[in-house]
Amino acid sequence: MLFSAPIFLFAFLPLVLAVYFLAPRIARNTWLLIVSLVFYAWGEPIVAIVMLLSIAMNYAFGIWVDRARSKGGGKGVVAVAVAANLSLLFVFKYSDWLWQGLGWRLARWGLLDARPESLGSHVGADSWLRTAFLEQDGSIRLPIGISFFTFQALSYVIDVYRREAPVQKRFRDIALYIALFPQLIAGPIVRYRDVAEQIVHRIGTLEKFASGARRFVIGLAKKVLIANVCASAADQVFALPPEQLTPAVAWLAVVAYTLQIYFDFSGYSDMAIGLGRMFGFEFLENFRHPYVSRSITEFWRRWHISLSTWFRDYLYIPLGGNRRGPARTYANLLVVFFLCGLWHGASLTFVVWGLYHGTFLVFERLGLSAWLDRWPKVLQHVYALLVVMIGWVFFRAETFEQAQHFLAAMFWLQDGSQIVDLGTTAVTAMRLHPVGLYGDARTWIAIAAGIVGSTPWLPAVAVWKERLWAGGRTGLASVVDSAALLALAILFVLCAMELAAGSYNPFIYFRF
Repeated sequence: MLFSAPIFLFAFLPLVLAVYFLAPRIARNTWLLIVSLVFYAWGEPIVAIVMLLSIAMNYAFGIWVDRARSKGGGKGVVAVAVAANLSLLFVFKYSDWLWQGLGWRLARWGLLDARPESLGSHVGADSWLRTAFLEQDGSIRLPIGISFFTFQALSYVIDVYRREAPVQKRFRDIALYIALFPQLIAGPIVRYRDVAEQIVHRIGTLEKFASGARRFVIGLAKKVLIANVCASAADQVFALPPEQLTPAVAWLAVVAYTLQIYFDFSGYSDMAIGLGRMFGFEFLENFRHPYVSRSITEFWRRWHISLSTWFRDYLYIPLGGNRRGPARTYANLLVVFFLCGLWHGASLTFVVWGLYHGTFLVFERLGLSAWLDRWPKVLQHVYALLVVMIGWVFFRAETFEQAQHFLAAMFWLQDGSQIVDLGTTAVTAMRLHPVGLYGDARTWIAIAAGIVGSTPWLPAVAVWKERLWAGGRTGLASVVDSAALLALAILFVLCAMELAAGSYNPFIYFRF
């Protein structure tokens, strides 16, 4: 179920909120757990078994590691918990990818029958197992959000071992932590230590609920009015064959995708944070305007903060961080970003994307940052954006070869038959595939709104408004508040109209 789906906005969420606030406090967590499981199982109820398995085994691991820790041990339990969780993730997310690579080699050596009809022959076509967990082509079905809830579960067990969070002996509450529907599918990755007290005792106020509703509408507008529109242009261009790419069209797609992925994912995070506030929870921020960064180091302090801090606290620091000399620091960074890329998907393109960012982080530590500091701020900003946008080509491309063709087109090095130099052939190709075919007025409005929305102008307005209240200029402050409320109402109506006429458009991070 999508946050941006009419059934969620006008049926599921109002019903959940109504029952939640009418129910006695003692029953609210139970209600939230029930509706969270319904939310997750809405599209594929059988695959929800995977999440329930994760909840059950990590509940047991938490109690086990707490008992072992009280006796001076626990490392072995943590190792078993990590192995079990990563094994679950591996089976559903990476086994197909590795099997395809291994199977190709075994078939080449004559050790495997690679005929399509032989694949999956060990599982009956009508068996329950095949129907539940396999796609029609025999590949393993990927449970939505498995990377997110696996990392949340792991952080719980590790934090209990580190004594940074209390063990939860009530199964319902640990299940609610992992399955809570606002952040279940695409984050932010919530640490148990940050919400442990809130699960047991939280106070909801009208002010917090209103703040959550405002944040939810802003996130909805990001997704529906900007991300979805930019997605249309990006998808059309990325579907073109290589020989039809021109520099202008390629750059349009990359700019559109750069905005799409930010407003899609930050929009989801805004909606998750807003929904959490409606129920009395406070989740940490996941984005801090990453496109205003002036270095890749700064970008990763602002982008997907819950993931980058997870890798920092549970992988980078345990590997030694920057405490064991420069060479080890650089190696640790590359390992972390290799795994960060792999976390996003079982594909060479994601691995390259991760290593690409890790390499720039190493370069900046080697002295690139000091050199950049002498540049004008505008050029530092251009550097960071250019590096990030080139990285998004690998992230979006279906194959490494497609990414190569895209980069070639972007920088006038297209290796297809239509663009070979800056002469008449390139001009002919530009005429054959004008930007206007993929970017209409609606697209340009969304891109312009996305560029403005990528800057921290809303927080600046909020600070200015608070100064008005503090300075006694209540009349002007009230006008600003009324204008903001009217703007939110207009945004919500526009979103509703767009959804009524639109089609299914899932969040990008649903597949991770």
